[in-house]
Amino acid sequence: MELSESPRIRRALISVSDKIGLTDFARGLADAGVEIFSTGGTRKHLENEKIPVRDISDYTGFPEMMDGRLKTLHPKVHGGILCRHDNNNDMKAMVEHGIQSFELVIVNLYPFEATVAKENVTEEEAISQIDIGGPTMVRAAAKNHKFVTIVTNPDQYSVVLEQIQTNGMTSLQLRRSLAKDAFTHTGAYDTAISKFFTERMEDGVFPENLTVSYHREAVLRYGENPHQQAALYVEKKPVCANVVKARQLNGKELSYNNLLDLDSALNIVRGIEKPAVAVLKHNNPCGAAVSEEISDALKKAMEGDPLSAFGSILGFNRTVDEASAEYLATPGLFVEAVVAPEFCPKALEILKTKPKWHANVRLLQAGKLDSKPSRWGMRMVEGGMLLQEADIEQDPEDQWQIVTEKKPEAAQMEDLRFAWEIVRHVKSNAITLCKDGMLLGAGAGQMSRVDSVEIAIKKAGGRISGSVMGSDAFFPFPDSIEAISQYGVTAVIQPGGSKNDAVVIDACNKSGIAMIFTGRRHFKH
Repeated sequence: MELSESPRIRRALISVSDKIGLTDFARGLADAGVEIFSTGGTRKHLENEKIPVRDISDYTGFPEMMDGRLKTLHPKVHGGILCRHDNNNDMKAMVEHGIQSFELVIVNLYPFEATVAKENVTEEEAISQIDIGGPTMVRAAAKNHKFVTIVTNPDQYSVVLEQIQTNGMTSLQLRRSLAKDAFTHTGAYDTAISKFFTERMEDGVFPENLTVSYHREAVLRYGENPHQQAALYVEKKPVCANVVKARQLNGKELSYNNLLDLDSALNIVRGIEKPAVAVLKHNNPCGAAVSEEISDALKKAMEGDPLSAFGSILGFNRTVDEASAEYLATPGLFVEAVVAPEFCPKALEILKTKPKWHANVRLLQAGKLDSKPSRWGMRMVEGGMLLQEADIEQDPEDQWQIVTEKKPEAAQMEDLRFAWEIVRHVKSNAITLCKDGMLLGAGAGQMSRVDSVEIAIKKAGGRISGSVMGSDAFFPFPDSIEAISQYGVTAVIQPGGSKNDAVVIDACNKSGIAMIFTGRRHFKH
């Protein structure tokens, strides 16, 4: 352990909002002979725990004022943090002005993010939680980490205390690491404040400057392929139930590809009102269904494309019940992972013990899906980032137009709504064929729309008669309609807007197919 140029830790300055673990840490410091200085609420906490502590105001000779806004912004505080112990002029100034050095600074900041996460928070309430003295001390101590140890997280208490108890000081390696964490901490804090004001004050939809902050949650085994390294970073304040904050109840570590598919599966079902299940493979739904019971939706979803469903990812928008778990335990059936709001105890017991693959299946409990996902979608490109509004809103059905001579019947309308809901989650060019609340076949990611149609027809097979078709964008030619006309497809839903709309409508009329124009495209690149 590198200890060179490290002064012995004689004094600590503690000012924390989060008191978790503080009592044992501070008592350990006091027992090691460290003199503790503190402010307001932290000082009272330590006094209540019978830990020796000096009030920082007694040291500075300057009282706290302005409802605590002014506490530590004083030369006797910052001189003690910023002094360079190997600089004669600094040390001379310390003696001349009666400044004592602080070799250890423990600070965590006002809970700004937790405050603004509350519903209907006022600007005054938010501003009251903008810490000034705290970040100033953190940055000062981190800058002077050659001589000062800065602690910003209770998780750091044990390693710091252990080194002090063993050596009376900390290693330069540890202080560098803590300084890095400290600057990350204040950077994320300032980003959260900037985001709060940007969302309320920025002119126009997009801010001129965009700063994002994520925390590394995990280093993954590898990325999309074994030769690629990967890690998972998370937002501090998720807006809704999601995969990265879900509780993993069983199974192996999640992979990069697992996370992508689980995210897509959850996003598909969260927007559907009826009990729904989505079956994901390579980030496209190969099965999806709705029903009155979640177990029936599961069965229908898995039967949409049984071959592709082997080794798939499942998303539920209801609690996984015992009947669903029993179905998943069917011999010969295999899934990689399941994400759902909850798992009933019996279902969890079955999935953890009954299938042959029980030890490896990842089970994720995401919580209630009652909040909308983020309004924004971000995509990285070389040298920059694309930001857009996420495609999460339901299309206004009162703007839909029936453009053909034949009108959809009530049962067809239900399937058209379902086909339209699913098609936005299929990679463009996207086609869905659906019947009885079930995805029969999907055509995804083809360079021509008619190719996607032909793939969906092949997937649907002999079940296609009586189905409806959804298309994420308009048909540039009537060839797709001509392709489905011989298989008994009864209705089509698409945005419209092609210069050949009249020709496509005519093809539907000739084949007795009903068609709806929604007026809105749903490309997913």
